[in-house]
Amino acid sequence: MARTRDTDACPGALQVHQAADGAVARIRLPGGMLIAGQLAALAETSAKLGSGTLELTGRGNLQIRGITNAEAVADAVAAAGLLPSSTHERVRNIVASPLSGRAGGRIDVRGWVADLDAAIRAKPALAKLPGRFWFGLDDGRGDVSGLGADVGAHVVGGHVRLLLGGRDTGVRLAECEVVETLVAVAVRFVETRGKAWRISELADAAALWPDAELGDGFPPVTRAPVGWIEQDDGRVALGAAVPLGVLSARVAEYLAAIEAPLVVTPWRSVLVCDLDDAVADVALRVLAPLGLVFDENSPWLGISACVGSPGCAHSVADVRADAAQSLNTDSDVHRHFVGCERACGSPPAGEVLIATGDGYRLLRKSP
Repeated sequence: MARTRDTDACPGALQVHQAADGAVARIRLPGGMLIAGQLAALAETSAKLGSGTLELTGRGNLQIRGITNAEAVADAVAAAGLLPSSTHERVRNIVASPLSGRAGGRIDVRGWVADLDAAIRAKPALAKLPGRFWFGLDDGRGDVSGLGADVGAHVVGGHVRLLLGGRDTGVRLAECEVVETLVAVAVRFVETRGKAWRISELADAAALWPDAELGDGFPPVTRAPVGWIEQDDGRVALGAAVPLGVLSARVAEYLAAIEAPLVVTPWRSVLVCDLDDAVADVALRVLAPLGLVFDENSPWLGISACVGSPGCAHSVADVRADAAQSLNTDSDVHRHFVGCERACGSPPAGEVLIATGDGYRLLRKSP
């Protein structure tokens, strides 16, 4: 179903959202990638001008809440090199297999991320994309495709599958056609979307591309890669889950101090990459006591939550606190706690529990 609101209120670095706890800015990180200096700059910005935390989103982006000076935050984001376009800054939503080019996968899609980002910014028409529209690049391991990107590419053997709304279209692409095709689909969506904000809201999504026929989707992945991850080149990546996606500015500064490439994943975790064993060992010993999760069996990996009260005026409960208190509850499925019917941030699989003011009721069962 298409949304009826005409105005796209999705926040960016320049267009902030006024929440109950102050202004919210969302900084797009294509492929979730950023360097240590950029994370340090965002941590400092949040400490001085916001809530003192960074929120990790389900698209591998970062948010700053409780902003007291939106213009100063935008200036800081630009100074960090994270605002390459004022016209397209809210539409640079690109999710890619986070470990691509480092561990596993069929090919390294990081080059596609850079090329796709540049191609999006080069198309004036794509400035009109809704802020929730996103692109998916799966290197063949199947981690991103199951998240349901509006338009995506999934590597299979010697070709690439074109996906619409997370579903296979039967269209097969050469590697050199991927970026051009994804951009062309997005342009076509802008031209024909009416009031639809996502491809899944279209009555006939297959009409966006010749010969496309929507088939099956991919099974969703709900857990972040965490712990000590051996890279194909012999180095190490540390996967750190961030409980409920809230990273304090202080802990972000510790992450930045490692001075290694970073990837924010769509499962609200951070990868610290390209480490030698000695540095990884020291980093793990420092970061784990700060609250980051490196245990793949941790119950923190099985829960998530929307902002809830007091940050959201629509919420009837402090859902993050309630989610944290539920850690001792035995559950084999992911549980997402929400404060209202909008169910913001709900993952593609698992249970969604909605606050009623007197506990929670099941809004969605696990598929």
